[in-house]
Amino acid sequence: MKSIFQNKWAVIGFAAICAFLWGSAFPVLKISNLELRIAADDSIAQIVFAGIRFLLAGLILLIFLFLTNRKKLVIKRSQIMIIILFGLIQTSLQYYFFYIGLAKVSGMQGALLTSSGTFLAVILAHYYYKNDHLDWKKGIGILTGFAGIILANWGQTFQFQFHFTGEGFMILAGLTTAITTIMAKELATDIHPVTLTGWQLTIGALLLLLIGVPQLNEDAITFTPFGWGLLIYAAFLSAVAFALWTTILKYNKAGKVSIYNFLTPVFGALLSALLVPGERLNLSIVVAIALVAFGIIIMNYNKKVKNSSELLSKTKAG
Repeated sequence: MKSIFQNKWAVIGFAAICAFLWGSAFPVLKISNLELRIAADDSIAQIVFAGIRFLLAGLILLIFLFLTNRKKLVIKRSQIMIIILFGLIQTSLQYYFFYIGLAKVSGMQGALLTSSGTFLAVILAHYYYKNDHLDWKKGIGILTGFAGIILANWGQTFQFQFHFTGEGFMILAGLTTAITTIMAKELATDIHPVTLTGWQLTIGALLLLLIGVPQLNEDAITFTPFGWGLLIYAAFLSAVAFALWTTILKYNKAGKVSIYNFLTPVFGALLSALLVPGERLNLSIVVAIALVAFGIIIMNYNKKVKNSSELLSKTKAG
């Protein structure tokens, strides 16, 4: 498993899968709000919906472990508090900001604003890890990717305005993403990634439900068969993406992996154009995808050249 998750192209593929799943969340959540008749200004309903989604996601992973390797479910007593803290930040706090913020901004705005977490994660990794410093390749990748994200949002009713519970909350969601990227890598060294993900999702979701359910209005959420299908898919994507992402972080540098988060808003824009009524593909989105792809390719191409040079040097020395 370690060799697979440290293979450069496998890492790119796995990261792209995570980005695709997370990107699909933007149109799915927008459609879910319409289908379940959740009002944009009903913060409590948003919290409850998030709690149900992540509780299902956490239980999917815990049941999977129970059926395949029950020993992985057991955690040390010394790990309990840190897992609870991780769940509160990774799930409760991050998605409290995310769901409330996304309900008050457009999907395209949300994709752009939350992508700030990618940049912040790379910056934090630079200062936190001695072997994960910023270099010109990461700089070009960040700038090119961010330019693509801006272009993907341009012309999609994007306006430079700021409301704390809207744009502000989306930026705070990005900040918590950056922090938990570092936390996940550290915790995954001692705890199996699937175990960590399953428990943190379950714990974080329970807190959201404890806060939201007592305050939920009776008709705030109207469940339909299609709505349940969307909810189950959202739970599934969270379970798979979080478990896979945590595993990738375990075997790779946080800064190296986080750069691929730039694909998430690109997939979000593409899938929104395909699935959300009224949204269509346009030239800016196509060019944005090309910019992001260029940023990722140039980072990996230069690293390949560097590794080949190092190998050649060692061969000559031997």
